[in-house]
Amino acid sequence: MNREYHAWHSPSLVQNMEFLVFGSGGQPFIVFPTSSGRFFDFENNGMIRAAAPFIESGKLTLFCVDSIDPQSWDHPGKTPEEKARRHNDYDRYIVNEVVPFIRSRRGSSERIMCAGVSMGASHAVLFFFKHPEVFRGVIALSGIYNFRYFLNNYQGDSLDVYYDSPLDFLPNLNDPATLARYRESDIVICAGQGAWEEPMIRDTLSMKNVLAAKNIPAWIDLWGTDVNHDWPWWQRQFPYFLEKLYG
Repeated sequence: MNREYHAWHSPSLVQNMEFLVFGSGGQPFIVFPTSSGRFFDFENNGMIRAAAPFIESGKLTLFCVDSIDPQSWDHPGKTPEEKARRHNDYDRYIVNEVVPFIRSRRGSSERIMCAGVSMGASHAVLFFFKHPEVFRGVIALSGIYNFRYFLNNYQGDSLDVYYDSPLDFLPNLNDPATLARYRESDIVICAGQGAWEEPMIRDTLSMKNVLAAKNIPAWIDLWGTDVNHDWPWWQRQFPYFLEKLYG
């Protein structure tokens, strides 16, 4: 399997950022790490091994990026507005730096898939729905989609927070062109119903209702009561959905 390490000093974040690439062909994915996680966590927790048949057969390439959650959503001292604004710097890093890197190496402006587990799923859903002109779908496993959850259920009216929380902005989004993009995309949102999944079940069902109200096709899947919020289950879920999309 092709494996590459890349790093550069990000002008958007004013710091060094690292990521790993697995594969060399097929559908490109940006994979977001778990809460305050690192770019190597997907590999270290068996997810690359689980997806290996699809990578090695040239059906997809995974670009596993780093997070800055300790500077944004997970920072203990910042206000909700400051956390959201720092996330917006990360948004610019992904869209203005990582995406052009992917496109330049592939010689194509094709849209990219997003994926992640836990907080990585939250990021994946947020990036897809904020930038459907860049991203063509998402595989999100066990995520939270109301980002006020990460802000002690902040009830303020900051627009930075609002537009960084899919369950805030999606219900009010009615732009025909944006909705058309969503409707031609591959949207997979899944959660288990076992230990530590209660908030994820709630938000997964909320996303189901919002998307259905907008007539946006999506595969919303709740697995059984034995399916916990943990890597062994995500190792099973990720290739299961890859098989359905690319098998």
